[in-house]
Amino acid sequence: MNVKRMRTRHHRSNGSNGASRQLNGQIPMNRNHVFDSHGPDVRVRGTAQQLFEKYLQLGRDATGSGDRVAAEAYFQHAEHYFRILNAMAQAAQQSQQERAERQAARQQRVTSNASEDEEDDQAEAENEAVAEVKDLSSEPQPELSEG
Repeated sequence: MNVKRMRTRHHRSNGSNGASRQLNGQIPMNRNHVFDSHGPDVRVRGTAQQLFEKYLQLGRDATGSGDRVAAEAYFQHAEHYFRILNAMAQAAQQSQQERAERQAARQQRVTSNASEDEEDDQAEAENEAVAEVKDLSSEPQPELSEG
């Protein structure tokens, strides 16, 4: 049996059901997303905000104890999660702006449809008035008798 083929077949069956392909390899930008972080000496689990605060505190503690190398490593991890927080904030702001633009476009369509309906109603009323005038002119007129 071909070993290379076996490895490839087992490698593909990761149970993701194509979810990674749908996201193009990106983690969804959700502020409640929980990360597993493997720091220099610790393993921490939490949201980006929690991990940022935790690594910042660990860096301060290491600085206080005189371990500059560990402090720098913790501060680098804190910076990483700070950048993730900024990326999430930018994504949320962009999403909010897109929603506002869609809402404005929707409102504009509703307004333009309403004005078109008014124009249609006005044109229909004018046509009805003209039709009434035409109907009256086609009817026989009473004769005036003298005397």
